[in-house]
Amino acid sequence: MTPVELSRTVLGAVRRAVEDGELRVAVPERALVTVPGPGGCGDYATNVALQLARPAGEPPLRVAEILRTRLVGLDGITDVTVTGPGFLNISLRSSASTRLVEEILRRGPRYGHADQLTGQLYQLHCPQDVRAVVVTDVVARLLRSQGALLRSSCEGPPLPAWEAVLGVDLDLWRRSGDPPSPLDVNIRPVPAPADPVPLGRDAGRWALLHPGAHDRPRIGDQHLVQRESNPLFRVRYACARTRALSRNAADLGFSSQPGPLVSRATTDGTAFEPPASSTSDTTSDADVATFRTTSDADVATFRTPSEPTAVPAAAAVLLTALADHPRVLAQAAAHRAPDRLARHLVSVADAVLPFLPGVLPLGEEKPSAAHRARLALAEAAGAVLAGGLSLFGIDAPEHL
Repeated sequence: MTPVELSRTVLGAVRRAVEDGELRVAVPERALVTVPGPGGCGDYATNVALQLARPAGEPPLRVAEILRTRLVGLDGITDVTVTGPGFLNISLRSSASTRLVEEILRRGPRYGHADQLTGQLYQLHCPQDVRAVVVTDVVARLLRSQGALLRSSCEGPPLPAWEAVLGVDLDLWRRSGDPPSPLDVNIRPVPAPADPVPLGRDAGRWALLHPGAHDRPRIGDQHLVQRESNPLFRVRYACARTRALSRNAADLGFSSQPGPLVSRATTDGTAFEPPASSTSDTTSDADVATFRTTSDADVATFRTPSEPTAVPAAAAVLLTALADHPRVLAQAAAHRAPDRLARHLVSVADAVLPFLPGVLPLGEEKPSAAHRARLALAEAAGAVLAGGLSLFGIDAPEHL
């Protein structure tokens, strides 16, 4: 069961409880699904019982118990526990995360590409502005990743420097020719305040694509610095680190194999298996579950795992980000918003970097099945980062 499907399943349980008269409340449009917080358990948690308690005129624990009985035993759900004031903690089948990693490794950088727009023709038209042209170039790539057909045009010919330095595909416009009839401009982001060409291809494109269309981009050397304060550096560095791990593992004589990430019991005596993940079609905004992202405190906590529980904690956050990738691609294409994908790539990078120190054996430790599984998860994250950078026309380096 994917996170999106789990959100729908929770809403279905609410709907059945209302229909049977156990709850007297309007069914909400969505159910918030997150990684369990402190004191939680299982793979995912939802606060829907707390959300419904007041309008239903029932205590939160009573609402949670009503929903728990309707969720336990459903296909894909192995256990539901009520914690705190009424949080529902849901455990899913343990093989789901392994299937996610297998799916990503099978599809590589094309993970998240879909055919939901197959046969649909889109006409993109933009002004003769460097940011508009680069955004149009990437929106076209995003739409093609979802199966769409594209025709692009510009109010004036893109400048040769945009092709030579920023890698804009001028043949895109040459092939398209003049539009068959006058068109409304449908790609018009806020123009850049300075010429991005001096930044070079990777930093120049990122500077134009990372901000939202209504935000003025910052064109400066901050996109070139090799520090964690630079989001582009973090994304490319994380991608390069995953590839370095594969080389280091080969030197140690082992390769990746998806599976459980911890081969021994965790400190509380329970075996760890990360949360279920998404390999299915994407959905509309109204159907999508909301995922918790890592904060700076999370990153600091997970950066150097020293206990068995640190690896699954970091992996859970990373798996959630990877599971969300197909949805992000679809929404970035549908809304013509490359910045959505840019922010997602930063989230994946920030999730994978704390996980990487626990991938390879330490000291005299011999490679185990858990090490092979962790390497597979790291390689899957690298594939997602490389695929996203490719859609942006940005290099995904082997070394950095």
